[in-house]
Amino acid sequence: MFYRQHIARGLLIVGCLQFTAVVSGQFLVQDTELEAAEIDDSIDTEARALEITQELAARQLAIENIQSDLGVYDQSLVEIYNDLANFYVELEDYDNAVRYHSEALQITRINTGLYSHEQIPILDSLIQNNGRGERWEEVDNLQELYYFVNSRLFNYEDLRYLEAAEIYGNWKLRVVRENLLAQSGRELLNTAGELSLFYERVIEGVELQPTASREDLLAVIYGKSQIDLTLARSVARTPYTAFEGTENPYINQTRCSNVRNSQGQTVRQCFTVQVENPRYRLSQREAKQFALVRHTRQISRSIAMLEGIKNSSTKLSNSEKQQIEVQIAELVTESEQLVQASRRLF
Repeated sequence: MFYRQHIARGLLIVGCLQFTAVVSGQFLVQDTELEAAEIDDSIDTEARALEITQELAARQLAIENIQSDLGVYDQSLVEIYNDLANFYVELEDYDNAVRYHSEALQITRINTGLYSHEQIPILDSLIQNNGRGERWEEVDNLQELYYFVNSRLFNYEDLRYLEAAEIYGNWKLRVVRENLLAQSGRELLNTAGELSLFYERVIEGVELQPTASREDLLAVIYGKSQIDLTLARSVARTPYTAFEGTENPYINQTRCSNVRNSQGQTVRQCFTVQVENPRYRLSQREAKQFALVRHTRQISRSIAMLEGIKNSSTKLSNSEKQQIEVQIAELVTESEQLVQASRRLF
């Protein structure tokens, strides 16, 4: 019996050793395969790095040859700089992409003028790549330039002008909503107010063109309604004490009292003091009310324009008209809430 127990125990130990050996062998194979995969990845990475280095060196040599033979401002450099910038975009190196697109823009403006069609796609690329790097100040400057160039190239009745105006407006609306330029509250309101006036000028300019289509204004009108909503919401959230009233903050009052003079006689002595004007706070409330009404009226104008275009248009499809109806419904709801808020001020 004792012998059989030892045999059983020995078989169990042998079995455990065999299992351990098998498992260890499997892990060894897995480790070997993992190491081989890492080596392959390393080889691929090194090969790709070498390929990129050779490609960049070849492109840089081509640039130097053209600069040497034809000059540093030759027009042929524009395509090479743009191609090199796009290559850096593929590598997700947006700093160098911006650098070479900027070189391309400078040469383009030198050769084709300050307001040329050729620089528009370069500006577009610069805006995108600066945006990827979150260089918002530079993006803002480029957006200003992008719109300005387009406004010099195209008139109000050209769809390309309206497209540029829409892009510019959408950017400025994002600046206000996300405060990308780290502006103060007053600066944000000024930016929003300027954008509302910008949309108004665009709408008036297009409407004066005899051949312009009102349907082309839909995006601009809706954009204006959005910035006016932003302004109205801001006014509604701002305490009335932040508004400048029309009355003087303080008034002078005369106050008198009975005092004894040096001879011991009782005399009446008067003096003037400056006290808070009770009408000033009322004028501050009125100033807030006026600002809110001004913006809600602008929203109502946009709603009326959208409805007029929807009802009179023969060019819009049913789906497009339904989309306008949704936009109008949203604007009506928002503006009604703001009007109710303005009434509660008093």
